[in-house]
Amino acid sequence: MSVLVFLDQADGHITKSSFEAANYASKIAEQSGTTAEAIVLGTVADDLSVLGNYGVKKVHTVSDPSLNNFDAQVITNVLAQAVAATGADVIVFSNSAAAKAVAPRLSVKLKAGLVSGAVALPDFSNGFVVKKTVFSGKAFAHIAVTSAKKIITLNPNSFTIEMGSGIAEIMPFAATIDTAKVTVTAVNKITGEVSLSEADIVISGGRGLKGPENWGLVTDLAKLLGAATACSRPVADIDWRPHHEHVGQTGLAIAPNLYFAIGISGAIQHLAGVNRSKVIVVINKDPEAPFFKAADYGIVGDAFEVMPKIIEAVKKLKQA
Repeated sequence: MSVLVFLDQADGHITKSSFEAANYASKIAEQSGTTAEAIVLGTVADDLSVLGNYGVKKVHTVSDPSLNNFDAQVITNVLAQAVAATGADVIVFSNSAAAKAVAPRLSVKLKAGLVSGAVALPDFSNGFVVKKTVFSGKAFAHIAVTSAKKIITLNPNSFTIEMGSGIAEIMPFAATIDTAKVTVTAVNKITGEVSLSEADIVISGGRGLKGPENWGLVTDLAKLLGAATACSRPVADIDWRPHHEHVGQTGLAIAPNLYFAIGISGAIQHLAGVNRSKVIVVINKDPEAPFFKAADYGIVGDAFEVMPKIIEAVKKLKQA
């Protein structure tokens, strides 16, 4: 049972969640007595040989610049060729936006069982059973995959990386690349900010901040901690903050190590997008706010009084 992991890249750099997926794939390979290989598409500036430290033995590269522009159908066809060439039985993705577009297509093409949002290594004691989250993270399901080919997408920040030592062999892969049916006419990128989907720490604000003029309480702490900023849906809907910062069931689902919620009540739709955070800190003056039930740490207090004290304390710690 060989294992192939697809590595996402953005602007020529492998994403953090892809390193998690690479290590996850290597652990599956260890359990099944085989090796893990990876495939990277497009122009990448990183030294891919370091993937050996994550347990990957070979990295197949398709450096055609046309693959820098995402087209799910084109990428699916390239990956199908790579699966055939490597003889992979298990294909691993990080559960990213790209994977959500490609993995189902590849599943159909290969007649492979697909488990999306895995949070643990497969259980081999009774076949091939994968644990995943269901009902917006409120429960777990154990899915038995019986097909010959198996596809798993791993939820970001759900698997602890175990670093080793090694150097991955880099192998160019000659793939037939279809003509894209999607034409990219413009790319508008957010610059100068910490990527919300990749951030270890996220500072988020809600309507309790009363207006965009008070958002310095969020951004000041974020700058001190090297964190990304986020917001609840109502804040984005009334244009206090840009929509790309909206986290929740109808926004971006994130899983940082620390999620800091300021003036957010914690409606179920918001919790669905942030409940995979390792630690949740809530500041709200309403002691009955639903968010306190999900919080690891909670402060009942006025954000306009609490936040300046936290910011000042962090400044002192950084100066010490």
